[in-house]
Amino acid sequence: MMRSLFRFHGGVKPATNKAASTSEPIVKAPLPPRLVVPLHQSIGGTPHPLVRAGQRVLKGELIGAADGNVSSAVHAPTSGLVTAVEPALMAHPSGLTMLSVIIEPDGEDRWAELDRLNYKSTPPDELRDFVRDAGIVGLGGAVFPTHLKMNPGREGRTRTLVLNGAECEPFITCDDMLMRERAAGIVKGTAILRHLLQADEVLIGIEDNKPEAVAAMQTAVRAEGESMEVVAIPTRYPAGGAKQLIRVLTGIEVPHGRRSTDFGVQCFNVGTAYAVFEALTCGHPLISRIVTVAGNVDRPRNYEVLIGTPMSDVVRLSGQRTDTTRYLMGGPMMGMRMPGFDVPVVKATNCILVASDALFPPPPPEQACIRCGECARACPADLQPFELYWFSRAKNFGKAQEYNLFDCIECGCCAYVCPSHIPLVDYYRFSKSEIWARERDKSASDQARERFEFRNFRQEREKEEKAAKLAAKAAETRAKLATEPAVDGAAATPAADAAEDPKKALIAAALARAQAQRAAAQPKNTDNLSAETQAEIEQIEARRRTTGNAPASGPAPAGTGASAPDTQP
Repeated sequence: MMRSLFRFHGGVKPATNKAASTSEPIVKAPLPPRLVVPLHQSIGGTPHPLVRAGQRVLKGELIGAADGNVSSAVHAPTSGLVTAVEPALMAHPSGLTMLSVIIEPDGEDRWAELDRLNYKSTPPDELRDFVRDAGIVGLGGAVFPTHLKMNPGREGRTRTLVLNGAECEPFITCDDMLMRERAAGIVKGTAILRHLLQADEVLIGIEDNKPEAVAAMQTAVRAEGESMEVVAIPTRYPAGGAKQLIRVLTGIEVPHGRRSTDFGVQCFNVGTAYAVFEALTCGHPLISRIVTVAGNVDRPRNYEVLIGTPMSDVVRLSGQRTDTTRYLMGGPMMGMRMPGFDVPVVKATNCILVASDALFPPPPPEQACIRCGECARACPADLQPFELYWFSRAKNFGKAQEYNLFDCIECGCCAYVCPSHIPLVDYYRFSKSEIWARERDKSASDQARERFEFRNFRQEREKEEKAAKLAAKAAETRAKLATEPAVDGAAATPAADAAEDPKKALIAAALARAQAQRAAAQPKNTDNLSAETQAEIEQIEARRRTTGNAPASGPAPAGTGASAPDTQP
């Protein structure tokens, strides 16, 4: 019984240009003289480097540890010498650099000690950690850490596991050739994913322009005795989008702000399933991938390429033509222009599309939008691209978000059908980057405000603690003064006022201590005084006691060296 299929909104049918690169089998690319392995090759945190310059590594050895749960490890693609751990040009149109491990292969290609797991007897959490440490990410282009998608969710099971073999973009055939040649490994990897997700059914979606891949997968499913359904779906770009493929196979329309897992559906790429099989069954971490080389070359083909291999070395195997102007990573619809020819192959590199002005002529000049609505009819995400264009151009990012800007999958269908040749996707990418930048600035501002408010709170708390300590000390002083007799009349009055004011109590205590110290102090240099000097000192002390420490107003005593003022003319 044939499965009922559904349609997704929009889509286009560009020329596929796939036949040339599928005429020959996959071949392993030779070792390059230098490997540049970026540490950040997935969505999430950048792995921490575990090696240093001058260190020797083995094939499959861990060189970058995952940074938290939303990250994925990185391994040495071959054995050799680490010549540097430094920033290097990354495979991104920005031309920015990324911290990378640079390895000089020794030619021996010696493996490190490998670990294998029996997935049926291993706890699920341990399996997910193993997949994370094997560096496996989504090989369909999103490079999302695979272990995060291997969780069945709150219900403990998944209704439908979808395996994506659609590969809808023109020129790219790496998944097609992988299914033709390694279908058994894909099916075994899918069985592992099914075990972890506790999926009720498995649907393998492949576009109907790949009959050899469909036949190979059906044969492998029967040979492995698995209850999986291989479904040939209509060829229409972008049927390989996760939401679009789920719609075609199950009829489920994943709405804005929701995920497919909310409806019991999870989706993986066929290359990801094969990488899971390689990791758990053979112990091989993700150190290579199948890459299509197509476009302006003499011999388009698929190669198994080590991660970190310069793209120019791979393209040279297919015979790059002299009029080549640039490389695209990916296809002509969603591919990104590379900032150089020697940028490294990374886990996201499914295709190196070699471009020339003859093969891909410069686009015609952009003209004014005529509001024809063709972009809206072609949009597979059911958005209003022309509205997003106007808001993006006016930098009205709030309105762009209201029109669900972030639901745009940047497939390029709108720009493909636009009669005004407007590079619509470029506008959407600009808006997204600006919104992300403002969110980062807002987050930084919020953190600064929180630090300022906490500083004020800390200062107020310290003031309160200091006041409490002073009050406690004042209470202690009052209690002490209440039990001690007053030293003299001068001290008695402040002691009485201490009950009303803590500061007065402290002052009274200080005066009492000073008077006690003065009373106890012994005069210095008073030995061997004459009787006359001793009498003079006694007179001074008697006068001080009677006048309250006021200076004497009468004539100075005889013998003190002072004299009365001369009143005579």
